[in-house]
Amino acid sequence: MRLEDIKVEFRKEDIQVLRTKSRATSQVTLDMDYNVPDVKPDIGRMIQNKGEVTVEEVRLNDGHAFVKGKLQADVLYVGEEDGRVYSLSAGVPVEETLNLDGIVNGDKLCLKWEIEDLSIHIIHSRKLNIRAVITFYASVDELTGIRLPVAADDENISVKKKQMCLLSLAVHKKDTLRLKEEVELVSNKPDIAELLWYTIEIRGLDLRPEEQKVKAKGELFIFVLYTGGDEGSTLQWLEHTIPFNGEAECTGCTSEMIPNLEASVISQSLEVRPDADGEERKLQADVVLELDMKLYREEEHDVIMDAYTPFRQYQPKGRTEMLESLLIRNFSRCRLSDRVTIRETQGKILQICHSDGKIKIDKERNVENGIEVTGVVELRALYVVSDDEMPFYAAETAIPFRHTIEVPGIGPDCRYELQSSIDQLSTTMPDSSDIEAKVVLNLNALVFRRRKEMVMQYVEEKDRDPEELQSLPGITCYFVKPGDTLWDIAKKFYTTTDKIRELNELKTETLTPMQQLLVERV
Repeated sequence: MRLEDIKVEFRKEDIQVLRTKSRATSQVTLDMDYNVPDVKPDIGRMIQNKGEVTVEEVRLNDGHAFVKGKLQADVLYVGEEDGRVYSLSAGVPVEETLNLDGIVNGDKLCLKWEIEDLSIHIIHSRKLNIRAVITFYASVDELTGIRLPVAADDENISVKKKQMCLLSLAVHKKDTLRLKEEVELVSNKPDIAELLWYTIEIRGLDLRPEEQKVKAKGELFIFVLYTGGDEGSTLQWLEHTIPFNGEAECTGCTSEMIPNLEASVISQSLEVRPDADGEERKLQADVVLELDMKLYREEEHDVIMDAYTPFRQYQPKGRTEMLESLLIRNFSRCRLSDRVTIRETQGKILQICHSDGKIKIDKERNVENGIEVTGVVELRALYVVSDDEMPFYAAETAIPFRHTIEVPGIGPDCRYELQSSIDQLSTTMPDSSDIEAKVVLNLNALVFRRRKEMVMQYVEEKDRDPEELQSLPGITCYFVKPGDTLWDIAKKFYTTTDKIRELNELKTETLTPMQQLLVERV
């Protein structure tokens, strides 16, 4: 093998990074008429509605992801003839194909979705119009290894190093966490004859890594509206808060790792169960969370940025890589309040039964030393008025917010992962015509600093040109230019930094412009 063909390798350290292979967003618009089933009475007035998307099938093929599921739209209403409260559910099929360039069968797809808008209108007492806009977010990530040169085996090779504190992905795993909790009616409540309406919310969710597992704790907020099994089938409701603890196996996880943990509800249900006496007095909540677990190690590396030897000619070979380090993890809170006035035609408010909310982020942007987040909290409250004929009404409002998460040093070279959730929500009655809402939001950011670096893979070794060597003086008097380093000067004149320090009796690496140095070629 000729000398000019020789490759000189370095000892290397590996880091793992997660890169986006493909990403896509798609909106589905649904518009359909729905006939009220024969077993349900005519609709007189709609109280409120809700929707939930269930994904039943996801198929991947070259460049495409096919999603199939349904939208379940629930309606709470007052019967036209008898003035009693009823509910019904409508299932609307959902199908969508997302274009994801470069993906193949076998790739792992991360799919999220959100109901952007849901509106249900009464066409007449036996027919509804259901309109919805659903946004699907799909991404495919791939794990890539980056090999960092950290040492040269040849003692004649001079190397220039840079200390870097970098993030390496240690664990990337998805799993499900199932929460099963039970509520029993208090003694002064009648048995459950028919479950009309329910909501289940998770608040104050805390996900933490521990040894070989991720622990979850929080609270389930359960609201139920039902007809009692007592004489007259009275309308009953209850609110109940259940603290929960759970854990998911996470091999390789430790408490010292930097977590990026997300949870999303993929299914929820509430069923009526008999108690020990066989009476319908128990409610069983079943919630399934999908956990997306990414955990990082923060590691120090002395990375070789350049190499040379006075004896041979080296040509560094490598490629540009995107390296990441942790800038900050910030847990921020935003407090909101609003007041809703109820129309006089509905009557006076006697009691608030239940309230719930949903965060919608409209915009995120980098500002000086922070991330500015704007959006709204869509709030809904179910309440009772002083009208014995039609006591139930619902009020809806959107509370806007603008909040800056403090991130000192953030810049255009940074990326971040943002998580938002409702930590606290309460509604009160300052008087009989107003509802006052107070909300506390969690806005948490994990911020990464990114930089492109030329990562050396190897150097090509060649003989020096004899004529070039002969043309160079054996010793040179050099005046230091601004920005010069001992390394730069040594490389330029085919010597070593140790030789320059020895010849000029230098005690430090610090040089000053116009400083005179004697440089001797090796």
